[in-house]
Amino acid sequence: MRDVEARVLNAIDAAETVNLLAETVKIPSVTGTDAESELQHRFARLLTEADLDVDVWKLDLEGLTARPGFPGTEAPRTEGYGVAAVTAGEGAPALALQGHVDVVPTGDLAKWRGSDPFAARITGDVLHGRGACDMKAGLVANLAVVRALKRAGVKLARPLAVHCVISEEDGGLGAFATLARGHTAEAAVITEPTSGAVITANAGALTFRLEIAGRAAHGATRYEGVNAIEVFWPVFQAIRRLEAERNRDVPAVFGGNTMPYPIEVGTVRAGDWASTVPDLLVAEGRLGVRLEEDPAAARAAFEEAVANVTDPWLRANPPVVTWPGGQFASGRLPAGHELLDDVSRAVADTTGERPRESAAPYGSDLRLYAAGGIPTLHYGPGDVRFAHAPREQVELRELREVTRALALLAVRRCGAL
Repeated sequence: MRDVEARVLNAIDAAETVNLLAETVKIPSVTGTDAESELQHRFARLLTEADLDVDVWKLDLEGLTARPGFPGTEAPRTEGYGVAAVTAGEGAPALALQGHVDVVPTGDLAKWRGSDPFAARITGDVLHGRGACDMKAGLVANLAVVRALKRAGVKLARPLAVHCVISEEDGGLGAFATLARGHTAEAAVITEPTSGAVITANAGALTFRLEIAGRAAHGATRYEGVNAIEVFWPVFQAIRRLEAERNRDVPAVFGGNTMPYPIEVGTVRAGDWASTVPDLLVAEGRLGVRLEEDPAAARAAFEEAVANVTDPWLRANPPVVTWPGGQFASGRLPAGHELLDDVSRAVADTTGERPRESAAPYGSDLRLYAAGGIPTLHYGPGDVRFAHAPREQVELRELREVTRALALLAVRRCGAL
């Protein structure tokens, strides 16, 4: 096997991989847009060229919505495509490499310091752009592995699968659809950014919506009304107290992160006229779900905290809590599963350093694969602190290192003929 491993590692074309990453970042595949579908079809072609058997299908959006366990969505969507590819070999895939093609919107373009978010600008050994870190570098690493296998002429004894999914950013519809279609594996690595660590557990995240009632009045006689913005403040304080309570005892796997289960209010809208007391405030945000916590219990704790705010107006006009959008449960690799050691040894053998194990405070597709009976972890290029930000970037050194480790993992788990 050492000769086979060396052949595959030597067949990785680092320059080709960087060029592919730049080309991929230039496709503005924001969740739910046509470019998301464009990138799915592009990866389907590239996987076909790498000699994989590729399944491309149009998602039955209505049917998926009606399935038990539907993860929710937030972005408007009229279509979506699934892409799952597999190498030749007997039996179920011994390993699946998974990544999502969608990216979040750019936000205020002025914050990008005059640079086009989708220009894939390279400075030194860093590539900048929306999606570079989250998670197109991981997607490209997956493809580079199967390209190297083809270039090296290595035939695997057990199949290797590559899953490209949509809609991860707003709930995980693509992963949900891939599993519902019957695509599976004995184990999976999702190449989300991990800063060199191996992520074996994810907290969850549930999208909530709050409606706070006020009473309208002319701004000149505001004492006749009740300002929904002012009424919201004690609710917000109650949310912060709940957040502190839920983060009091943090599992050691989070590695010093003192707030793995944050609660954040992301949007607030109130009022419809400058000189009118606002009679409705709508706030939306995300509630962190603790490891192995039933999402229903997390929702109940939030609803109770909001309902128990001691305010005379709110007692008579209780806030309305609903749960639209993405609903991420937590997920984790089963304790003692061999995949952690397999990945760690592959990383150590290619980088010289054994990676640390950690957990992430955000939701991901990991929980869907784990719930589907597929032991799963994260290992991929990039630092999540750059994700969703106008400074998004990825170190190309990490792309090279991750690609080599994944190639070694694939050969070892799948075997060679």
